[in-house]
Amino acid sequence: MKKIILVLTLAGFVFTAFGQQQYTTLFETSGGTETPEYADVIAYYEKLAEDFSEVQLKTMGGTDSGKPLHLILLDKKGSFDPESWRSEERLVVFVNNGIHPGEPVGIDASMMYLRDILQGKQNWDEDMVLAIIPIYNIGGHLNRNSTTRVNQEGPKAHGFRGNARNYDLNRDFIKTDTKNSESFQEIFQWLQPHVFIDTHTSNGADYQHVMTLIETQHNMLGGAAGKYMYEKLTPGLFSQMKERGSPLVPYVNVWGDVPENGWSQFKDSPRYSSGYASLFHTISYVPEAHMLKTYRQRVESMYKLFQSYTTIFERDKKEIVKVVRADRGATRNQENFDFNYQLVKENPVKIDFLGYESNHKPSEISGKSRLLYDRNKPFEADVDFYDTYLPSLTIKKPNYYVIPQGWQKVIENLQRNQVQLKAVKADTTMNVTAYYITDFETLQSPYEGHYLHSSIHVRKTSQEVSLRAGDWLVPMDQSSNDFIMEVLEPQGEDSYFAWNYFDTILQSKEGYSAYVFEDLAADYLAQNPGLKEELEKKKAADPAFAQDGSAQLRWVYEHSPWKEKEHMRYPIFRID
Repeated sequence: MKKIILVLTLAGFVFTAFGQQQYTTLFETSGGTETPEYADVIAYYEKLAEDFSEVQLKTMGGTDSGKPLHLILLDKKGSFDPESWRSEERLVVFVNNGIHPGEPVGIDASMMYLRDILQGKQNWDEDMVLAIIPIYNIGGHLNRNSTTRVNQEGPKAHGFRGNARNYDLNRDFIKTDTKNSESFQEIFQWLQPHVFIDTHTSNGADYQHVMTLIETQHNMLGGAAGKYMYEKLTPGLFSQMKERGSPLVPYVNVWGDVPENGWSQFKDSPRYSSGYASLFHTISYVPEAHMLKTYRQRVESMYKLFQSYTTIFERDKKEIVKVVRADRGATRNQENFDFNYQLVKENPVKIDFLGYESNHKPSEISGKSRLLYDRNKPFEADVDFYDTYLPSLTIKKPNYYVIPQGWQKVIENLQRNQVQLKAVKADTTMNVTAYYITDFETLQSPYEGHYLHSSIHVRKTSQEVSLRAGDWLVPMDQSSNDFIMEVLEPQGEDSYFAWNYFDTILQSKEGYSAYVFEDLAADYLAQNPGLKEELEKKKAADPAFAQDGSAQLRWVYEHSPWKEKEHMRYPIFRID
C-alpha cells in the first residue's frame, strides 16, 4: 500500500513538473533576456486554450501584416459571451500588448500571468473576465531586430515601432488608417470593457522607478468613473506596488528638463488607445516600464502591476461595473460636451519621486555640454505634478447629425464603433445648421500620414439642404455620444476634419474669368444695392482693398450666387 501511495505521489510530482515545464516561457528559460517570436506567442496561447476549458483563443479581424488579430479570453464560467457578461454584471478587463513591439514587456508578463491564474498560483475571481490581445502590432513584431530601441536595455531581440505600413498604431485610434485599428475597434465594441490596459516601455529621463503609469486624464474621463479612478483605483495601485517592492510614479513626462523640477500629466487625447477607450467611459491605463532597467526587471514589475490590478479588481469589481454603467447611461441625456482640454499650470499635487542627480559634462562628439544622470547619487523628493486639465471649448449636442452617403469612410467608422444610424428613406429637403470653416492651421510636415489641422474656427448658418434616399441621420441619445461628438464636431483636436477626412471641401472647384464676370458682377450689384453699400464701406475702411480691382471682383464673387456653396462648408450637418 505504501508503495502504491509512493508511486502515485511521485507520479503527481512528475505530472506537476511536466505541466510547469510545458508552459515555461522563453523569458523564463533565457533568464529574463529574451522575448518570443510571433508564432511562438500564438502557439503558447493555443496550448493554453487546448488544455484549459476556461480559456478561448479567437481570431478577430485582420491586420496590415496579413495575419489575423488574436484575442485570448479567460472566463471561469465558460460562457465566452459578452451579452451574458453584461447581464450578469461581470467586470471585463481588456489588456493590449505589443502596440509598440520594441516594448514587449506586456507580451511576456501576460503569458506568465494567465498561465499562473490557470495553474492556481494567482487569483482571478469568476465574476471577472480577462481579454488579452497577445500582439497587436504583428507587422512590427515580425520586423525583429536588436538595434531600433537604442535607449533601451534588452531584450536581445525585439520588434519595431512601425507596423507593416510604418504607422505608429498608437496614433490611429480615431483616424483609422490601418486594418489593425479597424479590428481593434470591433474587438473593443464587442467586449465593452470596464477597464483597459495598454502595456508599454518609456522613453525619457533616468530615475530609480521601474514602472511608471499613465492613467487616462481624469478630467477628460469625468463622471463617476473618473472620480473612482482618480480617488480610489490609482491610489490603490500606488499602494499595492509599493508593498510589492516596485513603487510607481506617474509617467515622467519630462522633455528638455530634469524630473525634480516637476512635470505635467501626459494628455492622452482620443488618437491614443487610452483616450479612445475613455470616450466610451472605460477606465484606462498605459503602464510604461522604464527603458533603462533590465528586461527582467521590467517584465517582473509589469507582472506585479497585474497582481496589483487583480487585488483591487477583486475588491471593487461591483463598484467599477456600477460607475462605468452609470456614466454610459448618463451620456445619453447629456446636453453639453467638452473639447480640447488644456493644462492648468497651478495647484500641483506632490508626488514621491525616486530620482538620480543630474549634471553636465562636455560631449565627446561635439564638445558641447550634455546631460547625464549619476546613478551613484540617488535621491528621494516630493515634486510637483500637474494633473488638472480643463476644456477650452464646450458644444451643445444636436438632436441629430446628418451625413450624406458619399462620406462612406465616416459612416463605416461610426457603424464599426456601434453608433446607431437611421437611413433617410426618400429624397427630401431639410432645414439644418451648417458650419463653414473660417480658419485653421495645418502642419507643415506629415504626421502619421496626415497633415493634421488645428486651431479650427467655424461660422454657423441655417440652410435648407437636399437629402437623398440612403443618406444618414445620427440620433444623439446614445451611450457613444462622446465618441460621436469628438469625431463629428470639426473643432475637436482629433475630429475627422482635423485628420483630413474632409480636405476636398477646402479647395474651390469652380471660378471665373474676370473679363466675363465683370459685367455680371456690375449687374448683380445694381440689382442688390445693399451688397453694393457693403462693398463701398469695405473700400472706405481698407485702402489696400480700394486700390485692388481684382480683390474687389473676388469679393463680389464670394458674395454672389455663383460662388459654390460647397467650398469650405463642412459636409456633416446638424439638426438642432
